[in-house]
Amino acid sequence: MIRHCVFARFRDNVADAERTAIHADLEALRSVIDGMGKVEFGANVSPEPFARGFTHGFTIGFRDAAARDAYLVHEAHQRAGARLVAALEGGTDGLMVFDLGIGA
Repeated sequence: MIRHCVFARFRDNVADAERTAIHADLEALRSVIDGMGKVEFGANVSPEPFARGFTHGFTIGFRDAAARDAYLVHEAHQRAGARLVAALEGGTDGLMVFDLGIGA
């Protein structure tokens, strides 16, 4: 299993409704990507001082690397990713992606 972890620094002027719409765009990919699990999206609630300005994040579980790879190149993911990046502080500078191999 692959746990796809994405951390974001949203611009201050990005409304909650836009963050919700980005989450919905990503969640909708489940209907077209075989092996893609639920998208868990939320704000950072850690009391530790190590967030480095990342305010929100989401995770997606993928059955395997092939499912993750299909997601990465899918045109709907490309659109959702562009929408996300447009809402971030500094574009891709406001983004961190980390994939964990679970049970590998």
